[in-house]
Amino acid sequence: MNIAHQFKTVVLLGLLTALLLWVGSFWGSGGLTIAFGFVLLMNIGSYWFSDKLVLAMYRAKPVDKDHKLHKMVEEIAKKAGIPMPKVYILPTPHSNAFATGRNPKHAAVACTQGILDLLNDKELKGVLAHEISHIKHRDTLISSIAATIAGVISYVAFMARWAALFGVGSRDRDGGNALELLVLAILTPLLATLIQLAISRSREFLADEGAAKTLKDGNGLASALEKLEKDIANKPLRALGTTETTAHLFIHNPFKGGGLVSMFMTHPPTKMRVERLKSMSF
Repeated sequence: MNIAHQFKTVVLLGLLTALLLWVGSFWGSGGLTIAFGFVLLMNIGSYWFSDKLVLAMYRAKPVDKDHKLHKMVEEIAKKAGIPMPKVYILPTPHSNAFATGRNPKHAAVACTQGILDLLNDKELKGVLAHEISHIKHRDTLISSIAATIAGVISYVAFMARWAALFGVGSRDRDGGNALELLVLAILTPLLATLIQLAISRSREFLADEGAAKTLKDGNGLASALEKLEKDIANKPLRALGTTETTAHLFIHNPFKGGGLVSMFMTHPPTKMRVERLKSMSF
């Protein structure tokens, strides 16, 4: 299953790249280079400073070395074979957790006070192992690559909407150019978003699997996911400004209580995740 999800990520990134090249053919190297440079700069900044940005956004507080959470993370990081990440608590009753950082040497794991109150130790270890698996698999880097490509496509599609509106384009194909621009403007950003979200869901499955393998048990994480789904449905986190863009970081989308079509979700359905975890044997 690990190899399957890794392969799926490669295929999806390949599709994004192919889509980007097709988009670029409409505008030539000049326009595409400008768009790529602009979005790349934004995403490099986000990738390089992601830990500081998101931790500050949620007012994260570092924990002491004698705190139970710190000891758990230290134990699991050792089992996973990665450097000890920094450990934080978010002062909020909403239950959730996330990992961030540009690589295993510059990583952080954060849990809300709500999740510490909600879960027992076995369930909490499952959640922490999931986040440490994200760090080990360098998912921040992968999500940044996907975001960069999807961002360029969306930026070029934005330009295409203006071109279609005013009847201009970069090439003439016997009157077909306007239709092509409309396809570029409307369908390609949607397709890019769907591929990006599919990558996010695939990495969640991979992190679940990595957590279960690290702990030699998937039941703790499965139970935690079930509790989190119910708790978040009752009290989803209120999205403020750009905070909703961080939904993919969390172990469960904190902003939605459900109701979205699965292909538009940042995370796989909890039921599917739980079934996979419970079916694993060690």
